[in-house]
Amino acid sequence: MNQPSATPYTDLENQEHHHALEKVVVRTVGRKATITKDELFQAALNLIGPQKSIAALSLREVAREAGIAPNSFYRHFKDIDELAIELIDRSGIVLRQILHEARVKASKQNSIIRTSVEVFIEQLDADEGNLSLLLREGYTGSNSYKTAVEKQLNYFQQELKDDLIRLEHINQSKLAHPDLVAKAITQLVFNMGAKVIDLPIDERKEVAEQTMIMIRMLLEGARHLSEAHPEK
Repeated sequence: MNQPSATPYTDLENQEHHHALEKVVVRTVGRKATITKDELFQAALNLIGPQKSIAALSLREVAREAGIAPNSFYRHFKDIDELAIELIDRSGIVLRQILHEARVKASKQNSIIRTSVEVFIEQLDADEGNLSLLLREGYTGSNSYKTAVEKQLNYFQQELKDDLIRLEHINQSKLAHPDLVAKAITQLVFNMGAKVIDLPIDERKEVAEQTMIMIRMLLEGARHLSEAHPEK
């Protein structure tokens, strides 16, 4: 799959990130005259929980949870699939921003690895449910949902590559094939998330520590490869 180029967050993405982080209260008593996309997103998240796929939801279920007549749903989405794909994109934007900010705040290689993995683990239990949504739909969702998740993973990968190159430059070192390093780390961390999502906290920590060691091994190997085969 061709990877889309990651671009700096646009005003629209920043606005979506801001609104997505705000707790949306969905009223279910009576029917509302108007409804926003964020309220429909939150209604869907309320219904799916940590295990249920969006594909299992019906339009009427979401409308009932949001407190609207089913016909009002169509003001924003043509069907549940359209809502699901936009919700996956929205979750990816929010999660990418959270992890990017964590990497920017960390000043050293080891702290970036630890901070990123720890923040990733924290997001498994976040109220917003962004990470659990991506993990679930990426592994068990329909083909269109998996494609939407893959697109977000490609963005994660590109942004991680940019951050790795920036940090290596600061530390006066270099990685061989930073794009492949970023891809390997992204796949490793998301696979870890899928593995530990149902585990107790102490077992999560053990897997997280192992993952950090694997990431350091990847980075050290890429540095040594760069030194052994410098670009001419």
